[in-house]
Amino acid sequence: MRCPTCEREFQPAESTMLPFCSERCRTIDLGRWLEEGYALPELSEVEDDDSFGDGE
Repeated sequence: MRCPTCEREFQPAESTMLPFCSERCRTIDLGRWLEEGYALPELSEVEDDDSFGDGE
């Protein structure tokens, strides 16, 4: 398995911080989320379209 933060290969059985290799990498990842270094893509709203209506 490869750590998503440091990309180091490690054995999953050796880590209690899955999917990270260590608490340090887990904390780094959390900090990136809190600082908005990561973001989910914004979905655009579906515009009103008669083809999705009740068929009228």
